[in-house]
Amino acid sequence: DGGFLYRSDDAGESWKRTTEDGRIAGRPDDFAEVKVDPANPDVVYTASVVVWKSIDGGKTFTTIRAPHGDHHALWIDQRDPARMINGNDGGATISMNGGATWTRQDNQPTAQFYHVIATTHFPYKLCGAQQDNSTVCIATRTDGIGITGKDWYDVGGGESGWIAARQDDPDVVFAGSYGGLITRYDHRTEQTRAVNAWPDNPMGWGAGDLKYRFQWTFPIVLSPLDPNDLFIGAQVLFKSANEGQTWRVISADLTRNDRSKQGPSGGPITKDNTSVEYYNTIFTVAPSPKDSNVIWAGTDDGLVQVTRDGKTWQNVTPKDLPEWALVSTVEVSPYDPATAYVAATRYKLDDFRPYVYKTSDYGRSWKKLVAGIPASHFVRVVREDPTRRGLLFAGGEFGIYVSFDDGANWQSLQLNLPVVPIHDLTVKDHDLAAATHGRAFWVLDDIAPLEQLSDEVARGERHLFTPRDAVRFRGASFVPPRSLAGIGANPPNGAIVYFYLKDKPDAEVTLDILDARDSLVRRFSTRPKEAADSLKVEAGLNRFVWDLHHPDAHRFKGLVFWAGSTRGPLAVPGPYKARLAVGNWSETREFKVVKDPRVKTTQEELQKQFDLLVRIRDRLSAANDAVKQIREIKDQVDGVAGRARQLPEGKGTALARQADSLKAKLGSVEESIYQVRNRSNEDPLNFPIKVNNKLASLSGVVGSADGPPTDQSYQVFDELSRELQGHLDRLKAIVETDVPAFNRLVKEHDIPAVMVK
Repeated sequence: DGGFLYRSDDAGESWKRTTEDGRIAGRPDDFAEVKVDPANPDVVYTASVVVWKSIDGGKTFTTIRAPHGDHHALWIDQRDPARMINGNDGGATISMNGGATWTRQDNQPTAQFYHVIATTHFPYKLCGAQQDNSTVCIATRTDGIGITGKDWYDVGGGESGWIAARQDDPDVVFAGSYGGLITRYDHRTEQTRAVNAWPDNPMGWGAGDLKYRFQWTFPIVLSPLDPNDLFIGAQVLFKSANEGQTWRVISADLTRNDRSKQGPSGGPITKDNTSVEYYNTIFTVAPSPKDSNVIWAGTDDGLVQVTRDGKTWQNVTPKDLPEWALVSTVEVSPYDPATAYVAATRYKLDDFRPYVYKTSDYGRSWKKLVAGIPASHFVRVVREDPTRRGLLFAGGEFGIYVSFDDGANWQSLQLNLPVVPIHDLTVKDHDLAAATHGRAFWVLDDIAPLEQLSDEVARGERHLFTPRDAVRFRGASFVPPRSLAGIGANPPNGAIVYFYLKDKPDAEVTLDILDARDSLVRRFSTRPKEAADSLKVEAGLNRFVWDLHHPDAHRFKGLVFWAGSTRGPLAVPGPYKARLAVGNWSETREFKVVKDPRVKTTQEELQKQFDLLVRIRDRLSAANDAVKQIREIKDQVDGVAGRARQLPEGKGTALARQADSLKAKLGSVEESIYQVRNRSNEDPLNFPIKVNNKLASLSGVVGSADGPPTDQSYQVFDELSRELQGHLDRLKAIVETDVPAFNRLVKEHDIPAVMVK
């Protein structure tokens, strides 16, 4: 009687059937939630593929329109039954009116990703399949304020599959799903072609009745050495060299092939055969990145297999791995084809212990590596860092772990990552990316300090890590506030400098950025002269991001610009140095600023752009410094005039008149350089901007993109520079002639002279 509903009004002593409508529990193995309105026992809800509601004690049901589908949980407020929370495969959603309307679900990063890969795009994309939804390839950084819905796209396949993107053409992606589906997607045409290895729909059939057993998340992997070699796993391993047009079997059955475990799922009550239940299958495949003949495979029934010639397979399962473990991941070392790491789970057998193993001899011997991982924290994936041999990362049911000694000891790397199941990890360009089951993709930006960390560094007083190459991006480094739902944060934009201080120093700490000639580009300090040059340090690991900008142009209080700024120019690509100093101690590390690979502008052209931007900045600084100087002199003259007016009648009159004359001359120059009537951002619409604003605007034009200055930009700069120089010459004449003459008159009245800086 599966799928029918029964009711008891005597605490379970007796029952009566209320309905035979099997739709209310169409898949009871997945959905079996029944909830009763706490204020009315005749109002009943069932959560299934859809949400059903009865108002007549379970006799008849109607559907409630709720976001998404596959509803697993329903909560009803005991005090206010109209307030409900629904949990489904799309996340959580809230109703305040008994299910008539629901909140959106695209405001929460709750995707459940099975696997993650990083493409060879620049910037690279992360790709994976999300439960009960589409596949995804999403940008890891953008040139805008953040990562939004426009930065991801579906790549074929379905909710459960692996993803494999060609290294030589990452817009071509292979993706899978249940039923043995595998597709080839071309992002240029957005066409998705099914290239199933055996296109015989298995829906409803038990595993034992099938020619090939493709499970829910059957592996799809491209060779890291040959972009044409594509592998997929059923109970045998398939290979295609022509993007799925032709498949051939390159192994025997690599599983235990226990026929007793291949019957229809659900037994005689309610069968549910969608391939998620198929057993005795290959669960993971790992071609070696060092030897194209070496391929490793792990099965869901506890076997590890390897071939060293692409033809002959050996069962090399660790002897102390308990039977029927699920071999979740085999990680082949990027340094040695004989070295591999295995992560296996047995939580479905009520065994929550972690199982992590390493071999260095193609599986002839294994060493268990679980020290430091809690006994109940089972592990699904282990990855080795491609930069530092023996630096390992492990992901499991409760988070991420790191080992600096090839797995001999593990420690938590959770940081700000939510406690969430980790199903896969990948390391790309010194970043660590995680596929979580419930909190979407997470990226730990720049693991260079982990790759460089040593016992000597950990025991030392202080250390400056070598920064990784800094790409000359123009995108913003912006952490979206919670109010901006659906926007992912871009990684830091610039050169990321890490340094370690055992204790917080009392002495000044400075961080200098030097160019190829060891000339000082920027100095950041714990005791800065300008707020923009501030350096904050604490005991422990510190991170500082130099945004690649040279010093800004000088400013003055109350400055208002229209379409202009004082931002300093971007550094040109080339070698740089970071120098950290604490008291008498200092350490220097070299790094590079590299051009955005998407940009075709030459180094010479970028240098021309930089040179002109520096000239504009310096002239803008000269203009703004002149305004500051004029205002300082005028303030002093005002002080002199005020004292003159306090002198006996007639004695200060001439001095006051001279002060007004000097201020008028200074004001004339000031008003030629800057529009003094601008007080708010919109004022320039009424009062024409002057030469300093025009210089600032020209800087924005010249620096608008990675390209050489236009010819007319040089021409405009020359005109503005000549105009400014005329005003500066007038100011110089006033300072050298009028101010001394005024001071001589001031001296006669025993009033402090005007000081000129």
